[in-house]
Amino acid sequence: MKLKMMYSFLNSDINIIEKNLEETLQSESLLLKQASMHTLQAGGKRIRPVFVLLAGKFGHYDINVMKNVAVALELIHMASLVHDDVIDDADLRRGQPTVKAKWDNKTAMYTGDFVFALALELMTNIKRPSAHKILANTIVEVAIGEIQQIKDKYRFNQNLRDYLRRIKRKTALLIAASCQLGAIAAGVEEAVHKKLYLFGYYVGMSFQIIDDILDFTATEKELGKPAGSDLLQGNITAPALFAMENLSIRKEIEKVNEHMSPFEIANIISLIKKSGSIEKSISLSDRYLSKALTVLEELPENKVKRSLRDIAKFIGRRKF
Repeated sequence: MKLKMMYSFLNSDINIIEKNLEETLQSESLLLKQASMHTLQAGGKRIRPVFVLLAGKFGHYDINVMKNVAVALELIHMASLVHDDVIDDADLRRGQPTVKAKWDNKTAMYTGDFVFALALELMTNIKRPSAHKILANTIVEVAIGEIQQIKDKYRFNQNLRDYLRRIKRKTALLIAASCQLGAIAAGVEEAVHKKLYLFGYYVGMSFQIIDDILDFTATEKELGKPAGSDLLQGNITAPALFAMENLSIRKEIEKVNEHMSPFEIANIISLIKKSGSIEKSISLSDRYLSKALTVLEELPENKVKRSLRDIAKFIGRRKF
């Protein structure tokens, strides 16, 4: 089953979210409008808005309220991607030129700032102080994660705990916040929205580990960028960390640098894939997925629980 089929009953509301995303990105500045719309039109799974809406189904669901949170979370995700591409000097995302590649670094940074600000403005429509505190804390943690990722580039002596802490901030916390803020906006009681936060956190960890696996196992066409791009940019992810347990492979991985030829990086990818590290990484993802499903069972009975379960399994076990 395709991902979108798992929440097809939300299609009309997802369409409202898409329309609101476009409306929100309008600007008096033609350049800001073009650059931000370029990022939006590159596509995406819209996982964060979907989690916002599904979490809202545990409470008093009103799309006119929920859309503010759903659009805000997607905008924050978009802004972080625009900034990420500057940090990583990435020219492609989802097969399309990045903002920094199509324009320049300065335009990309200001576009990211603009999109962040729009998200915060939208959230002012949510009259719940706890929601703003959670969002602010999440953005702080995401920023710390970005700085740590810069510090960790080409640091081959990092361990699995360093990696897990980094992806927690890079991905998992924003998905966790999507679940929790969607529930808070719908007036869900604290015990439930805290469990939804945990569910989102575990799903987010599984999601990012699978993403990092796919960087080695998927094709360039599927990725929208060359395979092994993360490693080439100095981002040491779970498959590389597990592969480096083999000292001979470690010596090869430690040679990786941004000027390495496609032939050389292809050989290293092959070594990683043959090392058993992909299987170990899948097992790590599965452990987080299992935790997510356990938390889900503790939530009140609700018609959306099946959708949450199906989505969690899909993104935690996807082949691409």
